[in-house]
This record gives sequence, C-alpha cells and structure tokens, in this order.
Amino acid sequence: MSWLLLGGAVISEVSATLSLRVAAGGRRAWYAGVVLGYVLAFSLLSGSLDAGMPLGVAYGVWAATGIVLTALLSRVLFREALTPVMIAGMGMIVVGVLLVELGGAS
Repeated sequence: MSWLLLGGAVISEVSATLSLRVAAGGRRAWYAGVVLGYVLAFSLLSGSLDAGMPLGVAYGVWAATGIVLTALLSRVLFREALTPVMIAGMGMIVVGVLLVELGGAS
C-alpha cells in the first residue's frame, strides 16, 4: 500500500508542477490545479510514510521519479529542451538514489 500511495504522490506532484508551467504562462485558472496537486501530493506522501515506508526511500524515489517525469513530459507537452547532458544527469540522479537506498540496506 505504501508504494501505491507514493506512486500517487509522484503523479500528483508532477501534475501540479506541469500545471504551474501552464499557469505561469498566463492561464491563471490553472493555479487551482497547482494547489490541489501539491496538497494531494504531500497528503499521499504522508500516507506512504504512515504505511511504513522509510523517509529516505520515499523521498529519494519521489524526487528522482518526479525530476525524470517532469523533464520528459515538459519535452513532450511544452517542447522544452532535453539534451544528452540532461538525460545523462537524470540517469545519474536515478543511479544516485539507488546507491543511497542500497547503501542503507547494508
């Protein structure tokens, strides 16, 4: 259950961040989605922690997944740059989170 809640938190946070991009572009009504998305994201993250997921795992997965999904979706939805260096950086973030998590299991 904790992983399901964390997945919902990631989706909500990414949705809120993408909505922020739209709202900042002049479509102010999207700020409602920004607020709702972030409130839902933190509520679901809290639920994930309540369900027993360690904070380091939850935050690491949430942050890394959020960064990667936001960058990829920004490319698709807003035609933002996604260079090989950026892709390499995202890969390093994911590997870094994996190493932190694996190191904590020892």
